[in-house]
Amino acid sequence: MEALIPVINKLQDVFNTVGADIIQLPQIAVVGTQSSGKSSVLESLVGRDVLPRGTGIVTRRPLILQLVNVDPEDRRKTGEENESNAWKNGRLSKGIDGEEWGKFLHTKNKIYPDFDEIRQEIETETERISGNNKGISDEPIHLKVFSPHVVNLTLVDLPGITKVPVGDQPKDIELQIRELILKYISNPNCIILAVTAANTDMATSEALKVAREVDPDGRRTLAVVTKLDLMDAGTDAMDVLMGRVIPVKLGLIGVVNRSQLDINNKKSVADAIRDEHAFLQKKYPSLANRNGTKYLARTLNRLLMHHIRDCLPELKTRINVLAAQYQSLLGSYGEPVEDQSSTLLQLITKFATEYCNTIEGTAKYIETAELCGGARICYIFHETFGRTLESVDPLGGLTTIDVLTAIRNATGPRPALFVPEVSFELLVKRQVKRLEEPSLRCVELVHEEMQRIIQHCSNYSTQELLRFPKLHDAIVEVVTSLLRKRLPVTNEMVHNLVAIELAYINTKHPDFADACGLMNNNIEEQRRNRMRELPTAVPRDKSLKGPGGQSLSPTEQMASAEDEGLKAGGGAQGDQDGGTGNWRGMLKKGEDGLPDERAKAQALMAAHSPQKGYAVNLLDVPVPVARKLSAREQRDCEVIERLIKSYFLIVRKNIQDSVPKAVMHFLVNHVKDSLQSELVGQLYKSGLLDDLLTESEDMAQRRNEAADMLKALQKASQVIAEIRETHLW
Repeated sequence: MEALIPVINKLQDVFNTVGADIIQLPQIAVVGTQSSGKSSVLESLVGRDVLPRGTGIVTRRPLILQLVNVDPEDRRKTGEENESNAWKNGRLSKGIDGEEWGKFLHTKNKIYPDFDEIRQEIETETERISGNNKGISDEPIHLKVFSPHVVNLTLVDLPGITKVPVGDQPKDIELQIRELILKYISNPNCIILAVTAANTDMATSEALKVAREVDPDGRRTLAVVTKLDLMDAGTDAMDVLMGRVIPVKLGLIGVVNRSQLDINNKKSVADAIRDEHAFLQKKYPSLANRNGTKYLARTLNRLLMHHIRDCLPELKTRINVLAAQYQSLLGSYGEPVEDQSSTLLQLITKFATEYCNTIEGTAKYIETAELCGGARICYIFHETFGRTLESVDPLGGLTTIDVLTAIRNATGPRPALFVPEVSFELLVKRQVKRLEEPSLRCVELVHEEMQRIIQHCSNYSTQELLRFPKLHDAIVEVVTSLLRKRLPVTNEMVHNLVAIELAYINTKHPDFADACGLMNNNIEEQRRNRMRELPTAVPRDKSLKGPGGQSLSPTEQMASAEDEGLKAGGGAQGDQDGGTGNWRGMLKKGEDGLPDERAKAQALMAAHSPQKGYAVNLLDVPVPVARKLSAREQRDCEVIERLIKSYFLIVRKNIQDSVPKAVMHFLVNHVKDSLQSELVGQLYKSGLLDDLLTESEDMAQRRNEAADMLKALQKASQVIAEIRETHLW
């Protein structure tokens, strides 16, 4: 059991070197109000005047005090193990018999055989960090005391709890001290030594109150009652020491400190302990053997050993887990670069491979939050681009009037007997041209996704690149440049695919020929049905007469009837008679048409009708569309529209198939095939090696910190492994 406390001291030394608080080691923290005698208790345990003393706030930084018991017969061997350099210099011979000495962590291997020098160093170090005022700091001072007169202990002396700022102390000094104390005593592996003066009421003890906050069950709180000799005359601490006032599970121990006068008169700690024993025998004879500084030291030693024994298995597991974590972390930071050429080539090759694997879908790190890489490109081709093309209306932007105008323009000055093919070509090219914009947008989306893959590889796949920010930037620049270089080539190819379709309208296309044959059959059948539905002919004597008494043709009759309708019912009647623009409706009543067309016709007729009182000026009349479409014109328009729709669907199918293939060949596959050679050609140059493989300072520092921590954890693991299992129980 005695071997356990030195083990913890060794662990504390190991972790102090890396300045880490990741392991919560078992220790004893001394808590109490200001001037309650905390430092005096510690001095009594050490047996020497080692701590700064006085009124007001003296302890302004945590002092981690490790007491190491050395055998007088074997102290030279111990010294050689711990302070080999100091023994070689013969410095220990300057102490009192060379038996006791101290050592600070911040002064490395310097030995302090004079305890007045130790006290002075504590004051100097406190002022160095906390200043000359009354301010505090949470940075601890580490002091080791080697002596044959002490028991093995690890204690933490904390600043006293205060309420009112004095001097230049900040207004929140109470809060600062409280947070500092809680930082130490919140450690579940810490034993709390709650110090309270006997000449104050135990019920008002701040130390016990703070201890109870973090240790409500009192499993790790030991109460110490100081200044037993300063109680009012006629009172004693019997009830307190018996635990009748406030029971504490680990017990209450009373001690007598040296007064300030005793300190000023250089009264030794040994004499004070002797006087304390005499006082206890006289005042509390029944409790003398369970109180006093010596009993406190033995109790603390026993409590700490048992506490360490309970904490050690968990501590061992924690150290092993942390060692594995830091080993993994250090591995992710990579080794320092030795062969620059080899390292650069490996990184370039790895990035190029990961980039290609991300496109192929074989990357190690598969994204689960969203589509990326090749899957995203597939989505663009078949979902985004495919659906966009399918949503394009084959006759979008074309009205029946546009079709009729194109037919008439194609015939020239002569009336046509048949529908001119030129009008079909002109109109179908206009519609096919609309497929170019979504095709180019598809190329742009794939280009953007390939840009995103660069960042994906940097973040997830090639963490080594983060070590070399300049290399990372250079790789991103080269890949971006390559993609930018391929973009115009791919766009040109896609543009050409549409241009190829526009260059030759293949009316002999098998799918188009089938559609034409089917369409002709349908039209012929519809014509026969329409003829059967026509009313009987109007008798000549009942035919309509014109204004001059002459007979009117059927077309003129329709126009005249329309004029009468306009006169009688106005625009509302015209709107009511408006049809859907199909040729069946035209033959049915001779009056149906698209609402737009009808509106245009009505406007023109209203402007130029002689019956309205306007003179007809032929020079002012634009395209003669004032009348309704004849049955033949309606049929011609419908034929052209059906042909356009049939041919457009064939071209759209071709474009939907060929654009993804062109993008894959000219952009995606080309970048995949030439990426590594491009990277090597641009970056693998002797003049760039030093610059590209310059690590960020942050990365180098983190690697060193991780390496130091791993070394400390491995050393700690060895220290714990030296304890035989039998020592634990």
